[in-house]
Amino acid sequence: MQGKEKVYEVLRNLDIEYKVVTHPAVFTSTEAEQYRTLFQGARCKNLFLRNEKGHTHYLVIIDQAKAMNLKELAFELGEKRLGFASPERLKKHLGLTPGSVSVFGLINNTGKNVVVVIDEDLQKEEKINFHPNINTETLTILYSDLLKFLRWTGNRVIIQGL
Repeated sequence: MQGKEKVYEVLRNLDIEYKVVTHPAVFTSTEAEQYRTLFQGARCKNLFLRNEKGHTHYLVIIDQAKAMNLKELAFELGEKRLGFASPERLKKHLGLTPGSVSVFGLINNTGKNVVVVIDEDLQKEEKINFHPNINTETLTILYSDLLKFLRWTGNRVIIQGL
């Protein structure tokens, strides 16, 4: 599985500029809030979900301050039910551990079978922040560069109101 060095390499190869902030390990968006003054842009939470049968996985990217209604999201995606994927599924599909879930885990999703769902409100942000597959650093990139990275991954992307 690819870690932060691979994230930096991919971003350089895609000509994506980024700023890195190092901080103590954080496992939730609430814990990360104490370091908010160290970086600019949207603070995101990344949720790794699975459908009821476990054959479809979603990486949901939403502003940290927003609440997520899984029933509504399931309906919007045409699913009966959504739930959080297990740490084993997270490791299998994104090569990550709980607390480090990030869009950059898609580097490890060679099967391109994780669907990315982005809250459309994030389009209003110039800059956006993610862990580089480790929860002791935060990367700031342009929202437009997030879309460039997602095109590179080849994963299906849905942008909608959440």
